[in-house]
Amino acid sequence: MFAKSFAWVFVCIALSGCGGLDALSDSLSGISDFVSETDNAEPPNELVEITDEVSLNVLWQEQVGVGNAGMYLRLVPAVQDEKIVVADRDGVIQARNRADGELIWEVETEQPISAGPGLGSGTVLVGTSNAQIIALNVQDGSTMWTKSVSSEVLSIPQANRGIVVVRTVDGRLIGMDENSGEELWLYERSVPPLSLRGTGAPLIDGGRVYVGYATGKLIALRLKDGKVEWESNVAVAQGRSELERLVDLDADPLVIDDVIYIASFQAGIFAVSTQDGQVFWWHKEISSFAGLSADWRYLYLSDEASDVWALDQRSGSALWKQTDLHRRELSSPAVHKEYLVVGDFEGYLHWLSQYDGRQIGRLQIDDEPILATPIVVDDVLYAYGKDGTLAAITVEPIQAE
Repeated sequence: MFAKSFAWVFVCIALSGCGGLDALSDSLSGISDFVSETDNAEPPNELVEITDEVSLNVLWQEQVGVGNAGMYLRLVPAVQDEKIVVADRDGVIQARNRADGELIWEVETEQPISAGPGLGSGTVLVGTSNAQIIALNVQDGSTMWTKSVSSEVLSIPQANRGIVVVRTVDGRLIGMDENSGEELWLYERSVPPLSLRGTGAPLIDGGRVYVGYATGKLIALRLKDGKVEWESNVAVAQGRSELERLVDLDADPLVIDDVIYIASFQAGIFAVSTQDGQVFWWHKEISSFAGLSADWRYLYLSDEASDVWALDQRSGSALWKQTDLHRRELSSPAVHKEYLVVGDFEGYLHWLSQYDGRQIGRLQIDDEPILATPIVVDDVLYAYGKDGTLAAITVEPIQAE
């Protein structure tokens, strides 16, 4: 029990950014009752020798500033056309040619970037710890607009149909005009004093915005005006202590064929109707604060213990669970051809079989953690390390002799 409590306390600290320790001490009064001088947390599994079943080729590898600068932030690569765009903590934003890694443009915003970039129709969007949203032109990096919001931004700004949706750590969801930054609508919801400081990005799909909250509620808003269409009590708090009752919907939602899939911390994985918020199924044994990925039939995720799961989209039943990488602080899985890829705390990327989860390939791009979920475009995987290492990698099966 202690190990689990300690693990999520670490997550609170890790995801809190610069002011995280002060905020945590304010909100977690009495935490000393749960933490002793002895560290009983499970150590990460050591890597064991595996039989390579795939050939991995690094097309290119480049450095992007200081990366996360040692912090747990939502800094991720984003791809539009021939460009891959990435930001670092010190305010550097780069666009590189995704085929060869050559620098196309670089901008120094001199702002502490805490989330992004998100991409709109011709715009690059980042949020900062100084409560600002910065929009750049994706073609040349020129500044389009900068707007102040109510508090720090820890989730990636999203854009669709000319509207940018921004989530701030004080519970506000803001709709802005993509061309000017003008505020179009505002939705406010209180944040519990004890939470994971939610970093789940809002999801825009079919003219709606879906967002999960630390209270366990999943809410659908109209994109055009921010009006609530429905809200659903997806994750229900259980337990006697405030620690046990945490049910944050902290992961980015995923929509497939009118079904929203979302992971919660301590309350399970859910499949929910996009039409009315009805819960289709609930896999209650899994606790996760990471996002989901999917192929045509299965969902894939890393849980809070860094065990990797494959679940059936129709029922939520588990196809397999992979524990070889237990406690290695895995990223969310990415689907790369017929494989899965996760990053870990030592800078390794691990290729797993989609069919049974076995390890079939491994590559270390640096010795710092890979927090950001790798992204895959045209069968090329792009991974961004915590220290700013950006790499493009291809995979091919090794033919049996």
